[in-house]
Amino acid sequence: MDAYADLVFVGGRVVTVDAEFSVASALAVTGGIISAVGSRDDVAPLAGPGTRVVDLRGATLLPGINDSHLHGCAFGMATPPLSLDVGHPAVSSLADVAAAVREAVGRTPEGEWITGHGWDTGYLDECVRDPSRLPSRHDLDAVSPDRPVVLYSFSGHATWVNSKALELVGIDRRTVAPPGGAVVVDGAGEPTGLLQEGAQALVQNALPPLGRRERTDAVRSTLATLARLGVTSYTEPGLGPGGAGIMRGALGAETLDVYRRLLADGELTARVGVLLLPTGMASTAEEFARALDALDESRGTDPRRLAILGVKIFADGIVPNRTAWMHEPYVGGGCGSLCVGGETDAERVAEIGAMIRHAHAAGHQLGVHVTGDRAIDTVADSFAAAVAGHPRPDPRHYVIHGDFLTAHSMEVLAAHGFGVNMNPTIKWTVADMEEAFVGPGRAAYAWPYRAALD
Repeated sequence: MDAYADLVFVGGRVVTVDAEFSVASALAVTGGIISAVGSRDDVAPLAGPGTRVVDLRGATLLPGINDSHLHGCAFGMATPPLSLDVGHPAVSSLADVAAAVREAVGRTPEGEWITGHGWDTGYLDECVRDPSRLPSRHDLDAVSPDRPVVLYSFSGHATWVNSKALELVGIDRRTVAPPGGAVVVDGAGEPTGLLQEGAQALVQNALPPLGRRERTDAVRSTLATLARLGVTSYTEPGLGPGGAGIMRGALGAETLDVYRRLLADGELTARVGVLLLPTGMASTAEEFARALDALDESRGTDPRRLAILGVKIFADGIVPNRTAWMHEPYVGGGCGSLCVGGETDAERVAEIGAMIRHAHAAGHQLGVHVTGDRAIDTVADSFAAAVAGHPRPDPRHYVIHGDFLTAHSMEVLAAHGFGVNMNPTIKWTVADMEEAFVGPGRAAYAWPYRAALD
């Protein structure tokens, strides 16, 4: 092995974030791994003829940032020029969204669907003034009566479409949403153009899936953005057959193939960990087990650069859609539900438990999307039951998001060494609107970081 480093940084402040939070002045990298940290004199012997030496000129060098929850392809395709930007701050009202769609109609070839991303009722003036005023197909029909329009929310848990899209897909007052999903209707029982959770697939399955070039361009765009921000690693929280109907397949198995190709070509500039997504929302335990057992996705990966970390399951929805499963009703009624197969709450609890048991027994780490307090209690108890029934060392299953962790769920998770992957930017994005859905008391409690740490 070459005794010299590939890369050396000198002349700055190297923040180590070790136990003492010490600050060094030089650092060496060999084979993609930090090989020395210390003073210039400590690192100098590692600088050979082929070593690239970077003089920081007094600048500070920080460890790379890790994003624990980033849909890389979906993020890339949700930004211009790959998609119409209908998110904050590009738009601040329903009128702004309509104007953006009107402009897109003029430049979109005949026969193509108009797609956009990012809308958030918390940043649309009309919705902020009146929380009951939700986006509607009529807002889009006024500017695009003949072209189908599909606009994805910032969260990926709701889709807003116009009447033409509903017509082409065949969604009407008789349409039955899959378990855990919702076709939102007006007072007359007619679809408003809002589709939530698993019901989004009714439209998304009709859209042409992303092509290989589109996926590759989207991931490359994301990698470039992350490099500018200092994000050097992230978790792709769900890629696989279950993502085929989400955002034109951005979470599908073909996207993992794109990552493999970028890795092989030396273009994967961030370290990526992947949770496999065997099935999407509304699946049964039997469907999940069959899909999981059929997966063989470790090929073409690298534990240091592109690692398969575990398996993703969707347990419920999100609070702003009233699809998170809560112990107490939302403002206006309803408690949400688990978004898996089953006709009753008891059946769905049994289904999610069976999914977790199967994946655990197969040796996988589990990351479960869960936001409502009742759903979190259910998932925590299911984790514990799976471990009791099939003990194995340190499975490290974890809750993804965990908006409304309860004292019970935190106790169960802590007792078994399970984790919680909270997302502060989501709290920042939706916290102001939560009162309208769960009231001031529960809204103030959401994302109890301090309690979870304690």
